[in-house]
Amino acid sequence: MIFITAKFHVLPEDADAWPDITREFTQATRAEPGCLWFDWSRSVEDPTVYVLVEAFRDDEAGQAHVTSDHFTKARSTLPPHLVRTPEIVNVTVPQEGWSLLGEMAVPARD
Repeated sequence: MIFITAKFHVLPEDADAWPDITREFTQATRAEPGCLWFDWSRSVEDPTVYVLVEAFRDDEAGQAHVTSDHFTKARSTLPPHLVRTPEIVNVTVPQEGWSLLGEMAVPARD
């Protein structure tokens, strides 16, 4: 799978509205057949920073994402709300989904 994490520095005046600003893009991406997940988190230290964690089934799904109409639209509609160009980590991982974090295993609950 292709695993991507991107950090978005949002203008302070747009930070609270960021989930609404990105809603159409987020929903369309989640509906892509090759999208495994597409989740936003807001920094607890800096409320103007959002981190996007996303994964796609394979290179073909990743290519379909970046060439989609909603991605093309987001390339023009999202940057006006940002302080700077987002930062990204993009890797191919030889697995199909989440693994368990064994170091924090939770015992079975009755």
